[in-house]
Amino acid sequence: MSHWTNRYVGTPYHEFGHTFEGVHCWGLAVLVYAEELRITLPTYSGCYVSLEEQEQIAALVDGERRDPVWREVAGARTFDLVTFRRGRLETHIGIVVSPGLMLHVTADDQAKIEHYNTGKWQPRLTGTYRHVATTKRGGA
Repeated sequence: MSHWTNRYVGTPYHEFGHTFEGVHCWGLAVLVYAEELRITLPTYSGCYVSLEEQEQIAALVDGERRDPVWREVAGARTFDLVTFRRGRLETHIGIVVSPGLMLHVTADDQAKIEHYNTGKWQPRLTGTYRHVATTKRGGA
């Protein structure tokens, strides 16, 4: 049996992507939630000009985090989202694979699994969020 992440590892980065053709960090969450959980997340297509616009991206992350479908949680589990600061703004998202491991993509790489509780990501971690639909079904 293959792990669900195998379908996504290696997906190329694309600034406006949310398909297997290419994704950015939120686009990867959109894709994983649609494919694995049958949960539709907003793509925010057209809501930003470029991922270089860090303040626009931070505002989108903040708005999504404040949506009542998300609950901040203390202990991470599979499919929770983790948020990170990049510089002074909260602009990066990862999908929890298991506590301490995330699936994510950055502009200089392809989708991969990486530790978020050690190394460069640990001091940037700002929160862990669970979608209410995963809470209702008991998560993964």
